[in-house]
Amino acid sequence: MSQPDPTDRTSTTTSTRPTATRVVLSMPAGVSDWVRSQIDTDRYRGYFRRTLGDVAVGEVTEEFVDVGCCGSNLDVPFRVERIEVGDGGADDGPTDGEPKTVESAIVDDDTTIEYVDREGDVEGGWAVQSEAGPTR
Repeated sequence: MSQPDPTDRTSTTTSTRPTATRVVLSMPAGVSDWVRSQIDTDRYRGYFRRTLGDVAVGEVTEEFVDVGCCGSNLDVPFRVERIEVGDGGADDGPTDGEPKTVESAIVDDDTTIEYVDREGDVEGGWAVQSEAGPTR
């Protein structure tokens, strides 16, 4: 009998990681109100649910955010701060009604995405139209 090919992406191997019910992502506190309005939409949270896949606390992913004009964009670094699994039932966390936190999990269509701020700023945005932007 042949062994399964570890490079075969069509394999039906089941992951041992739990499915996240909630993932908290942090972003630099210095992002603009416009960026916040863009990432707070259902479509952006849906984008994260479709693309994050396996996540681990501390991982950072830079994601494109439209700044609204002239094709200018901004890559915002989002860091995974917290991953919760379970529904807050008696067997979930250290206290009844409190979700269990884990170091890694899988994000799916039902995972709640939440944002928090962390210290820091982001360069970019409206530079295309400002004096600080590129000159030709």
